[in-house]
Amino acid sequence: MTPELTYLTYAVILLIVHMFVQATFSALTKGIGWAIGTQDEARDPSPVAGRLERGLRNYVYNLPAFVALALMLKVTDLGSETTALGAAIWFWARVAYVPVFASGIPFGRSIAWFTSLAGLALMIPPLLG
Repeated sequence: MTPELTYLTYAVILLIVHMFVQATFSALTKGIGWAIGTQDEARDPSPVAGRLERGLRNYVYNLPAFVALALMLKVTDLGSETTALGAAIWFWARVAYVPVFASGIPFGRSIAWFTSLAGLALMIPPLLG
């Protein structure tokens, strides 16, 4: 398996962990009865739970680009040390994004997000010929 596909596997695991953490914090702050019920009544999350929810949404928005690049690099056999580095940077920046955003560290979320974009950017050039 290519390094890009290995990181894609890790990315799916991170998605599952991120969903679990977000759901847990949401349930703890909104109440178990609300969490297992119909959730018809809107309840505001705690600041941390809200950041985890927005962070998960951001991850879901960014994941398709990584999936597409990793798969295109595999299909075209254009992966290289640089694209593998890009995949690693993207993944580890996304790992860092979760606790940094959840804790509210100033500029931390933006730094992790821009770093993840740099990782994606490293994966693109071989695909452009």
